[in-house]
Amino acid sequence: MMRWIAIVGLAAVTACGPVVVSGPGPLGAPGTGTSAPRPAPAPAPSRAEVPRAQVNAQLAARNFVSVVSRVEPVAEAECRARTRGTNCDFAIAVDDTRGAPPNAFQTLDRNGRPVIGFTLALIAQVRNQDELAFILGHEAAHHIAGHISRGQRSAVTGAVLAGILAQVGGADATVVREAQNVGATLNSRRFSKDFELEADALGTVIAARSGFDPVRGAEYFARIPDPGNRFLGTHPPNAERIATVRRTAAGL
Repeated sequence: MMRWIAIVGLAAVTACGPVVVSGPGPLGAPGTGTSAPRPAPAPAPSRAEVPRAQVNAQLAARNFVSVVSRVEPVAEAECRARTRGTNCDFAIAVDDTRGAPPNAFQTLDRNGRPVIGFTLALIAQVRNQDELAFILGHEAAHHIAGHISRGQRSAVTGAVLAGILAQVGGADATVVREAQNVGATLNSRRFSKDFELEADALGTVIAARSGFDPVRGAEYFARIPDPGNRFLGTHPPNAERIATVRRTAAGL
């Protein structure tokens, strides 16, 4: 089961308030949650006694909270400036599922609030705050640009057109449904690479206006597998994404 640790108030987190821990819920829905009781403080070990992995984990956690506290307000301001009638109250969540691969994503909860999720593996994998800030800006940009709704509309259009063509060809109901599914998938993927590049460009702006270096942040692409320029692939080549970031940053 998936559990969420949702940062519901940065002021509470940065002021050492209780972190809200929510129970299992649907993807992208942090839930209501309750404040976890604070355990009795344990004696602090000396620096020599602290395991290296624990030190690295503590540093990663501090970097994450620091980046979120600086980037989220800028992302919200960009959202309000660039949209009308859009919920710009971002919720930042951490998926602590054991063994989950490095990943970040943007979705909506059941009330339409934008949620940006990170796995613990991604938080630990980034090498600096610039990379984390760029990733956060990129995911926020997906919401600001309305990529979820635009992708859904593309999928519906593809399903309708494919269904009509199948019906004209005399297909039965089963074949029509299969054609609709294929049409929805293909038409949504037509724009997925463009969506990623749009989010890279706006994410660059958000990271830069938050005081981070997006070009340094985009170096993250140099360490992850390159999807290449596959036909109907979901992501553009890493080199194209890095070039987009550099070009956008040069124009700021």
